[in-house]
Amino acid sequence: MEDLRRAIHESSTFIRQTIEYDLQVGIILGTGLGKLVDEVSIDRVLSYEDIPHFPVSTVESHSGNLILGELSGKKVAVMQGRFHYYEGFSMKEVTFPVRVMCAMGIGTLMISNAAGGMGRHLRRGDLMMITDHINLLPDNPLRGPNDQELGPRFLDVLDAYDYEYRELAHHVGIEQKLDLKEGVYAALSGPNFETPAEYRYLVAIGADAVGMSTVPEVLVARHGGMRVFAVSCITDMAIGGNAEKVSHEIVIQAANEAQPKLTCLFSEMVGGISL
Repeated sequence: MEDLRRAIHESSTFIRQTIEYDLQVGIILGTGLGKLVDEVSIDRVLSYEDIPHFPVSTVESHSGNLILGELSGKKVAVMQGRFHYYEGFSMKEVTFPVRVMCAMGIGTLMISNAAGGMGRHLRRGDLMMITDHINLLPDNPLRGPNDQELGPRFLDVLDAYDYEYRELAHHVGIEQKLDLKEGVYAALSGPNFETPAEYRYLVAIGADAVGMSTVPEVLVARHGGMRVFAVSCITDMAIGGNAEKVSHEIVIQAANEAQPKLTCLFSEMVGGISL
C-alpha cells in the first residue's frame, strides 16, 4: 500500500506542476472516441510515457495522452486512450490514472466506451447511458489489502452511476436532439468478442451492452468518492444471439460516426455540472 500511495503522490505531483489551477472534471475516452479533445482549450499535453508510473496503452487506436485544459468553463483532465485488462495490465495498473485523479481533487469522472449492443431498444450508433453494470471480469481493482486513506474496505455501489448526472444527460439529450438510451453494461475481459451463446447468456442475466472496460475505473472512482457518469457507444448488435460480424476496425468506424453526438453530450454536460 505504501508503494501505491507513493506512486500516486509522485504522478499527481508531476501533473500538478505543469498547471496553475485545480482540475475539476476527469474524462476517459474509449476506443474511437478521442475527438472530444478538439473542443478543449488545451494548456498541456502529457504523454503517458512521461508521467511517472503511468502505464502506456498498447491499443493502436488509443493516443496515449493526458490533455489538461478547459472545456465548457471547467478545468478538465482528459485521458485520450485508456488501459485494459486484456493488454496484460493488472487491475491496479488499469485504474491507476483514476487514483491519480482522486489525489488531485477531481470530484467528477465521465467515461465513454465502445460496446456491443444486445438490448432490443438499441441500434448501431446509439449512445447508451449506463445505469448499472454486471462485473464479469476475472479480477477486481479493490482486491487485496485496503488503504483506508484511499477508500473503504467494503464499497457500496448501489449508486455507482450518478442519478443527477443522468438526469442532466437526459436534459441535454432533449435540448440537443440526441435520442439518448439507457441500459446495463456488462464487462468481460476480452480481447475476443463474444460468441452467440455468450450473447444469449448476457441478455438472460440482464445486460443491454457488453464491453471490455469501464467497470474497474468506476469501482475505483467510487472507492475514492468521485461521482461518475458513463456512456457506451453502440458499435455493433447481437439481437437474440444473432450477432453481426465484428472487428476492431468496424468498432472504430462506428465509434467515429458517433463521435459528434458524444462530443456534444460531454461538452454540454461539463458546462451544466454543478461542482
